[in-house]
Amino acid sequence: MAASRPAPAHLSPTPADRPVYVIGAGPGGLAAAYALRARGIRAVVLEKADRVGASWRGHYDRLHLHTTRRLSGLPGLAMPRRFGRWVSRDNVVRYLEKYAEHHELEIVTGVEVHRVERSGDGTGWLLHASGGRELTGSAVVVATGFNHTPRIPDWPGREGYDGDFRHAGEYRDAEPYAGRDVLVVGAGNTGAEIAVDLAEGGAARVRLAVRTAPHILRRSTLGWAAQYTGVLVRRLPVGLVDRLAGPVGRMSTPDLSAQGLPRPDTGLYTRVKQGAIPVQDVGLIDAVRRGKVEVVAAVEAFEDGKVVLADGSRLSPDAVIAATGYTRALDGLVGHLGVLDERGRPVVHGGRTPEQAAGLYFTGFTNPISGMFREMALDAGRIAKSVAKSLR
Repeated sequence: MAASRPAPAHLSPTPADRPVYVIGAGPGGLAAAYALRARGIRAVVLEKADRVGASWRGHYDRLHLHTTRRLSGLPGLAMPRRFGRWVSRDNVVRYLEKYAEHHELEIVTGVEVHRVERSGDGTGWLLHASGGRELTGSAVVVATGFNHTPRIPDWPGREGYDGDFRHAGEYRDAEPYAGRDVLVVGAGNTGAEIAVDLAEGGAARVRLAVRTAPHILRRSTLGWAAQYTGVLVRRLPVGLVDRLAGPVGRMSTPDLSAQGLPRPDTGLYTRVKQGAIPVQDVGLIDAVRRGKVEVVAAVEAFEDGKVVLADGSRLSPDAVIAATGYTRALDGLVGHLGVLDERGRPVVHGGRTPEQAAGLYFTGFTNPISGMFREMALDAGRIAKSVAKSLR
């Protein structure tokens, strides 16, 4: 899929033969391209890597979807049952490859879009891409991914730290850390799972630096996936969900206060709305209770080759892994259009398009408790419907 192919004859050309350009060949971009084709609209996917699903290929080895296979399939092709209930990273990649092939999506790889702006005649969009390309489309779908650019906090002294330091995006497995003392920074899903992977994979000592205690949920309880609850409550008032989640959490997960991980003092759904998704337990609770993963205070600085924590203590780990998240990195691409909020996130997503930038769509930039794959699948249909309406 290194070059584009002409659209099948049954597809209707867009105005002035301008396709809809989809930026990014991850799950959101592929789903949007299929939904557009299903409505007879030519969609061309532009991907900077040499294959689809580039971000997924770079995740750590033990990663599995925290959402069920049945609720993670994209439109037009279900995930195979043989992948199991919790689909592995490698099988997600296989599924995305099959999805693009099955739907004969028009994908151009090795093309990075740097900037999107209105076309000169004001009727479409001009994309400035690598190699000096200038592409004109009738609409644009931005699907460059939630986990785009690693974010590392501006810790004092970090630039001068000469120890083994890396972002979680570079972590693959525990083998290089066997017999070593490792500090994992950040207690989101990635940090929690990497800490467990290290503890199970032979690290001599694993500590997890936590700034704000996360809500921890069982991925499944008596066969009922946490995602199902997320789907049911997503449209309910935030305060109501917070009140319901409190007693449920106390019944399903133990109190780890004695181990340094107290229950959060902010409601679960309130935290979700602030951007903090609950941690799906894939072994963290057991590892903390058994002392295999030690919880320590947040990192404040790096000084004299040591890591300084918020409680004043100093650590000298053999390696530091920063599971500190990612940025969307959309400023250069569309920041000049006034379509991002103060945190650099799109002000609209799915089938909605900014009033001042009609024809510009975003997908995959939210992380809902109902499941990102599920929401991208729904967004794809909404985007296609909106584009079809505007072209009419």
